Amino acid sequence: MTASLKKGFGRAVLTVKPVDIDQLFLDPENPRLESVTTGSTQEELAKAMWKEMAVSEVALSVAENGFFEEEPLFVIPAPKSFGAGERLGPNHDPKKPSFVVVEGNRRLTAVKLLVDSGLRQRVRATDLPTISETRRRDLQMLPVSIYPDKEALWEYFGFRHVNGPKEWDSLSKAAYIAHVVREFEKPLDLIARKIGDQHSTVERIFRGYILLEQAEKRTKFRREDCNRNRFYFSHLYTAATYPEVLSFLGTTAKKALDPDPVPKRALGHLEELMTWLFGSRERQVEPVIRTQAPDLTHLRAVIGNPQALSALRSGVRLERAFAISLGDERRFEDALAASKDSLQEAKGTVTTGYKGNSELLEQIKSIGVLTESIHEEMKSIAARRRAAK
Repeated sequence: MTASLKKGFGRAVLTVKPVDIDQLFLDPENPRLESVTTGSTQEELAKAMWKEMAVSEVALSVAENGFFEEEPLFVIPAPKSFGAGERLGPNHDPKKPSFVVVEGNRRLTAVKLLVDSGLRQRVRATDLPTISETRRRDLQMLPVSIYPDKEALWEYFGFRHVNGPKEWDSLSKAAYIAHVVREFEKPLDLIARKIGDQHSTVERIFRGYILLEQAEKRTKFRREDCNRNRFYFSHLYTAATYPEVLSFLGTTAKKALDPDPVPKRALGHLEELMTWLFGSRERQVEPVIRTQAPDLTHLRAVIGNPQALSALRSGVRLERAFAISLGDERRFEDALAASKDSLQEAKGTVTTGYKGNSELLEQIKSIGVLTESIHEEMKSIAARRRAAK
């Protein structure tokens, strides 16, 4: 069943054989489902795949063209108890070998929905076309390449989906890396080398995943409660690269790669951070991070400044808290620079943009008075400083 045909590039090339779709299971540990479902039954998985993974596109292609045998599903033997008590396909035979699909879950879901009208109704995939009996018979058997276990494929998945041509979303990548580290006991530096990671992506997203796990285990935060339609995991793993944020959490870049890196005394800070990043639908709290740039760098500055942090905690908007973090000297310099830029723009458009409006004329007069007042104050301060030397 898993005998190799030949050797290529130091790897065994495995046989491809047809297997009845009712002997094939969707993978409940599929990293791509990390952010969309906690379900584990085959029907729950099919429903999540249909809703979140654009299975309809694949299904329409398969209905029209059939299944491409040049792209077999990658499978591993299923545990004997797999699928016990579930409503499986009519051809399922518990006495025959069953397999878990570890690469190709979207395609398997598409085929099962096309073939099984009952599953299609339960999943509510009602807009799929009806296929002919000939097509249905052809789809009952799919080509699979059988591997002994997931560990035999970890390098392939890492290259293909973490840093390669078929990239997963960042949370799916992080969940997969965590699985490889824990289940296969592969160190992060080895994973990074194997997939050609030259930008510390593996380490950064794994650190973010560790913090996410601890937040969900040790605080009241739940990703399902985030006040957005999508969970932006990149906000967390990017924030976790900032020394100010790690110090706020009572940890370091190195310690944050270990289980439960945030000490008990700082768990409240971790929950605060998660709320700032993602909000809370239940508590009707909006996240302070609306876009990663520049909001995350502003939050970094605020967290690193006690006065600005107090302001943020009191309900002051992030932009205002960030201004406080800059200090009066920097704020004054920035305000002068912005004022000069605005006035230069007004000067460049006065002949074409000003139409004689008396209110605007009064406004520029008041700006002149204010400018002169600031100028006099600055001269006075400068004189006192010179006299004190």
